[in-house]
Formats: sequence, C-alpha cells, structure tokens
Amino acid sequence: MALSSLLRITSRMGPAATRRSRRAASTISSTQEPQRKLDSVLIANRGEIALRVGRTASQYGIRVTTLYTDPDRRAQHALSSPFSFNLGSVSAYLDGDRIIEIAKREGCQAIHPGYGFLSENSEFARKCTEAGLVFIGPPWKAIEDMGDKSQSKKIMTAAGVPCVPGYHGSNQDVNFLEAEADKIKYPVLIKAVKGGGGKGMRIASSKAEFQAQLQSAKSEAMNSFGDDHVLVEKYITTPRHIEVQVFADKHGNCVALGERDCSIQRRHQKILEESPAPHLPDVTRKDIWAKARAAALAVGYEGAGTVEFIFDNDTGEFFFMEMNTRLQVEHPVTEMVTGQDLVHWQIKVAEGAPLPLTQEQVEAEIANRGHAIEARIYAENPDQGFIPDSGTLLHVRTPATSDDIRIDAGFVAGDEVSAHYDPMIAKLIVRGANRQEAIRKLAAALEEYEVAGPITNIEFLKSVCRSPDFIAGEVETGYIEKHRDELFTKDAVADEVLAQVALACLHHNNEPASRTQANFEGSAVGFGPSYQTREVTLAESTPGGTDGAKFNVRVTQTGNNTFDVDVGGRVFEQVVSHSTPTSKVVTSFFPHTRLDTTVVQDGDSIVAFQRGTQYRLTIPRSKWMDKALGMKDVANSVLAPMPCKILRVEVQAGDVVEKDQPLVVIESMKMETIIRSPQKGTISRVVHQEGDQCKSGTPLVEFAEEAAETSG
Repeated sequence: MALSSLLRITSRMGPAATRRSRRAASTISSTQEPQRKLDSVLIANRGEIALRVGRTASQYGIRVTTLYTDPDRRAQHALSSPFSFNLGSVSAYLDGDRIIEIAKREGCQAIHPGYGFLSENSEFARKCTEAGLVFIGPPWKAIEDMGDKSQSKKIMTAAGVPCVPGYHGSNQDVNFLEAEADKIKYPVLIKAVKGGGGKGMRIASSKAEFQAQLQSAKSEAMNSFGDDHVLVEKYITTPRHIEVQVFADKHGNCVALGERDCSIQRRHQKILEESPAPHLPDVTRKDIWAKARAAALAVGYEGAGTVEFIFDNDTGEFFFMEMNTRLQVEHPVTEMVTGQDLVHWQIKVAEGAPLPLTQEQVEAEIANRGHAIEARIYAENPDQGFIPDSGTLLHVRTPATSDDIRIDAGFVAGDEVSAHYDPMIAKLIVRGANRQEAIRKLAAALEEYEVAGPITNIEFLKSVCRSPDFIAGEVETGYIEKHRDELFTKDAVADEVLAQVALACLHHNNEPASRTQANFEGSAVGFGPSYQTREVTLAESTPGGTDGAKFNVRVTQTGNNTFDVDVGGRVFEQVVSHSTPTSKVVTSFFPHTRLDTTVVQDGDSIVAFQRGTQYRLTIPRSKWMDKALGMKDVANSVLAPMPCKILRVEVQAGDVVEKDQPLVVIESMKMETIIRSPQKGTISRVVHQEGDQCKSGTPLVEFAEEAAETSG
C-alpha cells in the first residue's frame, strides 16, 4: 500500500489504532522505491540558514547555488558559492516562480527552502514538484493542512492530539469573534491563521481591549502573510512552550528526536531554546513525543517538522498549538543532544532513503548526550521593547568553538544588518553534561561575545543566565515580563572602564584630522612633550539614545606609556598603558590589576568591552557644535527608533495625550511596533503620515514646548 494511502487511513483511525501505527513506525522499514541521489541544490533563503544548509550539502559533494537580493549582494551567503544569482528587489526571496526558473536554468535537482520566506508555502512546494524539482521538505498538502491553524486543529482532534479550547472557524466578523472570546473567558489569544514567528499574535486581557488587539493582529497578519484571518483561543496564564522535533520518511517511518523548551520569549518569539525541557516528568515527556508522532502521521508527513505544544505549568496538561512544516531556527539544539545532522537527514529523506535511526536508537543517543541551550543573537534594543536595530557591524569577536560550543552566524565584521530582513545575527549553541553545566558554558561564551555597531541583546541574555529562576528551570513564556525588574537592572559604569576608554581615545586619536579632536577639552590632543594633560567628557548612552550621566576624566602623561588617570576625583597613579594604532584593545596595568579593554569608537559613540560586560558611552557634543553640524533640536520630538514605514497615526495636532498613550504604529522587518507617548503633553505637530517611509532617528511627533518643561 502506498504511504499516502496508509497515512490517510491512519488519520481516520481511533486513538488505539493510531498508537498501534506509531509502534509499527518505530522500526525502520524501507520499500523498494528507487532512491534519487541529489548532486545539486538551490538554497532559497539567506543568512545563517543558507550558510548552514550549504555546509552540509557541500560536505556530501552536492553543488550549492545561492540567491541574493540587491541589499544582500555582499552578504556572506551570497559570497559562499560561485553559483550565486541576484533576484533583485528586497522582497524577491518570495518570488517563487523566479526561483524555480533559476533552479531549472542552472540544472539544480532540488530546492531547499530553509526557514521563513517560502519554506511553508504549499503553492511553492507544489510548483517545485510540478517543475520536476525535489522540494527538500514535506509534501505540499501537509504544508497546506498544517499551515492553516484552524484546519490543523481539526486534523489533530481527529487524531487524538489535545488542542486548546477556542474558535477556529471561518467567521471573521469582529463582533462575532468578540462574542466567542466572551464565551472562552479572558484572557484570550488572537492568532493569525496563516501566522508564524509570533507575527499576527496578540493577547486580549479583557473585553475592553479585545477590539484594539484584534485590529492590530489582523493588520500585522495582512502585512506579513497577505491574509488577516485569525483564530481565538484560551490564553493559558502560566504556559510553557514545548515543541517536539519529528522526522518522517517516504516508507512509513516516523521518529521524535526529543523535545525543546522555548519558553524564554519576547514579542511571542523565542530567544532561548533548550533540550531536554527542564522538570518535565518522564511519563509526560514520552506522551508528548507520541502525540507529536501521531500529529505527523495524521498529515502524511515527510522530512523535518516541529510539533509545538502549550504546556500548562499549573495543571501539567499540554495542548497542540501548531506544526511548523520546515526546519526550525533552533534545530541545532536537537543536533547537539542527538549527535545527528538534521540537514543531512532532510537530504536523505528527499532522496528516498529510510530514516537513519529508529525511535529506540534516537532515545539511546539522547540519554547519553547531556543538555543543550541555544541563544539567538539579535540586533535589537531590549531596553526599548526589543525593537530591531540595523547598521554596520563595526566589530565582532566570537567565543572559541568546540564540540560543545557552536556558532551559526550569517554575518562577519563589516557586514550590514539590513533593516529589510530579520535582525538575527547569529545563534550560539552550547552543550553540557547537565543543564547546570550548559548554563555555565552559555554564560561564559556570552561574556566572550563582542558585537559593536547595532545594539544587540547579548547583555540581556547574560542577565537571563544569571537569573535564579532560570537557573532553577522555573520557566514560562511570561518569564521576561515577570522578571523585568531583575533582568533590566544595569550596574554603574566602573571607574576603571572610564579610565580605559579615556586612554583608548588618546591612544587612537593622534591624527590632527580626527573627528573627535574637538570633543576633548584643552588646547590639543595627542601625546608629546608640550601637552601632557588632557581631559575627556564621557556620558552613558541611555535606552533612548540620549546622553545619561556624565563623567570627566583627566589623563596626565608622566612617562613613556605611563599615565596618571583622574576619574571624578579618584586617581589611578602610574598606569602603564599601550595599544597599537590598528588594535581596538587597550592593555593597561593599574596599581591593583591588569585590564584588557576592547574600545570601538564610531564618531561620538563608544562601545567598550571589559571583563565580559559591554558598556555604551558617548562623547557629548555641545549645542553650538550641533548647530555648526546642522543638527536639528529634537528635544521635544518622538523619534523613529529604526527605519520604518508608518502604518497608522493615532493622534493629531492639538491632542492632549497621556504618558504611554499610542501615538504612531510603525512597521519594520515585517513587525508592527506601537510608539507610545513618553510623557503627558500636547501634540504640536504630526511629522509623518500613513504610508511614509522614515529613517531611524527622524522625528515622528513633536510636543509643544510646555510639555517638555512639565514632563519631569
């Protein structure tokens, strides 16, 4: 009997018959269908996943063809293969017909979609098959069924997989949906039917806010997926996000390669993932694996997939949430705890080979390989609601890799993190003999990770690793908000940091034409017999990008590479300090310690890395200098936090607004962000209107002068 027929029958079986089917699938079997060896693949994606797929393909002698767009022409994935082709415009990674045309023209046998973009587009998968190309992913019908969250839940219910109570129908009347939410009881989760990656997802805590959250979810869903249909579900107040990596082949075999806990999230998107899930009873663990396999079998699945569950911390129950019909961002966590290359598994399945391991063999591997954690390194500002950032990577220093420390990166120093795409820079994956050891390794690796240019979440990830509840494994999807005071606390800048930065400024700015020369007080900058004392004013860079606390540092040269450094009255005497013109590292021997500090300066902005901590500082400019440079006074303005498009304007000139009231809704990187009022006051001018494109730092809304004076 053909596999597709067998699986259709399985999906109609009762729970007992489904369990028998799963047991049968735990032993690897193979039909006599001929295998088609692949020798060429086109990777229809960008960034680290394109590089990661390319590495495995090349390792097995498969020719790799890559694609890029105009903004990505110098990206690492575009440079990784001699067979690389320009798609053109920013959104062209979604041009399936063009991608298929290139694959056919270049003689590629297969297309690997990576994740995101077209990876879960059933129409693209169908067209690949019709064009004679091997789509390295599941059958298009499985993508279609699982991509529709309402349809997928019907299939799961029939297969005996528990689902969250809610409305999953087609009626999208806003009043009807509100009535359904009333029946379910608040809080409820509004989720785009075609969604993924946390987009088109909102929580309504009460009836009063339902319509506003519904509008926001629908708007973001339409912008991201071209479909604004949503479902409404009961929102579990203390949930964990636990997902199971499944793999199925063309011969009826299906295995679960363990589970991952992805509960540490912001904006409904994951930033830390780990395997195995902490404090999960073994009985529950095995049950959730079995339900995930049942879910895959119910839709005739092939290849890599992830079945995602909501686990209720209060009751111990778990419910099917969705199935991602592709390779996940966090698949390296599973690779670390199984010792398997999942991209190679994808290729083997696409060629028609049976799965390499049985369920029993997978479980034996998992039992012996300890614990793994992945941290996603994003260009984003945690202090401003994790809004994405972009720009040139001025400096990148990564931890040393080993069998237990892995980095999957899409960028190197000098690359541009584009405002057009997802802001993930890299993934840091570690493995330890147990969870405690894995956390220690992750914390140590993060302390070695240095990125200057766009703001990143690295310091925030360090805070999570130090959080006692995280260390204890007491995690849930609301973890960040519930631990906000702890996670967003910042230490004061140490005097030694300020001393090192001042020394670096002097070491690295001897040229008369230096941009920073005017920022130093005194008659000259540079070392020499005539000018032995210099002063520099530094300021902390605040979350809003403005100057915070200011510090005056006086440096007196007392000999060859020897200095006295006065930091606000505290004097470090006879500091021996040196740095070469081409090095960013300043090495100084203080009376009490030796310090190696990386200092990266870009105009008036300075990023320093010292003993595993990052510090962001500025050299403040006076108002007369701003005027001389043609800078506008933006003291009373709310600025665009990133390059963006204006989706909605919620206020008009003359409105009196309260603190935290929505002003403007912007969209960047397919993500909606509400810009809220920083103060109570009167709007004097709305600078940009719906549809406008704005650069980072440009004014969006201006307040009347009196508002600034009374804002405190």
